[in-house]
Amino acid sequence: MALLPNRNSEKAADRKAKTAVAQDEALLREVDDAVRTDQYRDIWQKYGLIIVGVVVVALLAFAAYLFFTSRSDGDRERDSEVLVQAIDQLEAGNLKQADETAAPLAQDGAGGAQAQAQMLRGGIALEQGDNEKAAEFFEQVAANGDIPDSLRDLAELRAVVAAYDSLEPSEVIRRLTPLAQEGEPYYGSAGEILGMAYLDAGQEEKAGKLFAQIAKDEDVPETIRGRARQMASVLGIDAVGDVDELIESMRAAQAAGRPAGRRPQ
Repeated sequence: MALLPNRNSEKAADRKAKTAVAQDEALLREVDDAVRTDQYRDIWQKYGLIIVGVVVVALLAFAAYLFFTSRSDGDRERDSEVLVQAIDQLEAGNLKQADETAAPLAQDGAGGAQAQAQMLRGGIALEQGDNEKAAEFFEQVAANGDIPDSLRDLAELRAVVAAYDSLEPSEVIRRLTPLAQEGEPYYGSAGEILGMAYLDAGQEEKAGKLFAQIAKDEDVPETIRGRARQMASVLGIDAVGDVDELIESMRAAQAAGRPAGRRPQ
């Protein structure tokens, strides 16, 4: 009489195999054998501005209603026309014209309209490679106490990103720590930059823990979680989490036509 297989043993072996496969796939996909922390820092410096900047236009559009409600109909209409014209010029690739259109409103405007124009000019300065000028515009918005905190926080984040190479790691840590808290709207992006500042400051343990924490937060966009998972793995911290959940995430990502956690190109 043949002995029945031990189902518990089979289940344990299956789970162990799934764990190994998931870890292998994650490492092969996320971490090259020759990866170094400096390589990731180069990637961040190359793509970081794009990553952070993608939310700006949508946020400005959403904020327009909130900002303009405190002004007269005539003022709102004029401000709106100026911003729309500048954005149209920007989308057409006419950076100089867009900057010139937004300049008077950024200089002499009021409240939210002025803040939006300053954010726009900051983005243009970044596109033109003038990070110092961009940081100045973003810092003006961050210091404006008459606008919503969400926009001030975004401006502070963009100011730090723009000026990162000229700031001491301790300054970056001081400015971004309040934004890199779970539940904050820019937790993922701010935390990613804060982690890089920890590395630059020689605080690898703090960096690894932060990257692992970001990687496991389901409220953070998957692209950021993927990069955080890579960094945590490089620093020797397990950020895979629940294996079954990771496998399901990989399958869903593959079904959508991209590997899980793949960096934007």
